[in-house]
Amino acid sequence: MITDDLVRDVDDDGNLPATLINTFRTDGVVRIRGMLSPDEVQGFLAAEQEFHQRHRQDSLNKQGTFTQLVNVWRQDEVLAGLTLHPRIAAAAKQLTGIPLRIWHDHMLVKEPHNNKPTFFHQDRPYWPHTDDRQSLSCWIALVDVPPERGCMTFLPGTQQLTGLRPQNLAEEEDLFGLSPELRWLPRITYPLHAGDVTFHTSYTGHMALDNRTDSARYAHITVYMDAETRFNGNPHVVTAPLGLTAGDRLDGETFREV
Repeated sequence: MITDDLVRDVDDDGNLPATLINTFRTDGVVRIRGMLSPDEVQGFLAAEQEFHQRHRQDSLNKQGTFTQLVNVWRQDEVLAGLTLHPRIAAAAKQLTGIPLRIWHDHMLVKEPHNNKPTFFHQDRPYWPHTDDRQSLSCWIALVDVPPERGCMTFLPGTQQLTGLRPQNLAEEEDLFGLSPELRWLPRITYPLHAGDVTFHTSYTGHMALDNRTDSARYAHITVYMDAETRFNGNPHVVTAPLGLTAGDRLDGETFREV
């Protein structure tokens, strides 16, 4: 049960007000406060920190902007409870209005004083998906994330921009070089308290500031895809060990329906 003294935009079952659903569908991004209770945050943060210490050398990110560990829900029972959290999944399905599966999760940790922003990019160009209607990410703050700790900034409305190649997260001008008009769009920055989340579509342009504080920024991201999504044959770390061929449906236990 979430305590009553939190600022909450969601009830215990994940039900959202229509205003937030409309915001997501218009902007491609929405902040939802109080998704997790303080007790939930405390338990999930402890598990995330312990997992990070054991696996930080396995980070997929070799540019030093953050530690990225993927599919932790397949390796840790407590963190599986976060990735598969029914309240978060219920909210995701209301926002999209379609059946969803887990695409993957990932832990993103920005160390103190890392001095490296993650520059504007879209997620979807990286993913080997086809025949999908929508995909989205839930960015879960497990610590307070004010701007100086690396909170997210979004380009609302860019969920309509498709067909771009993958962008370089370490190159400030890459997305703007592909679509120069994006530089002049209004931007939304969402500082988060621990337990708050943002949802953004996989085409919504976004970036994260550097962490200039003395504490690590712990975020857990659950990525959802259309339950009908199929594999397009392109290489990806999640699908590499699965022996898939182009046209195969991304389903089964690895891509559990929520």
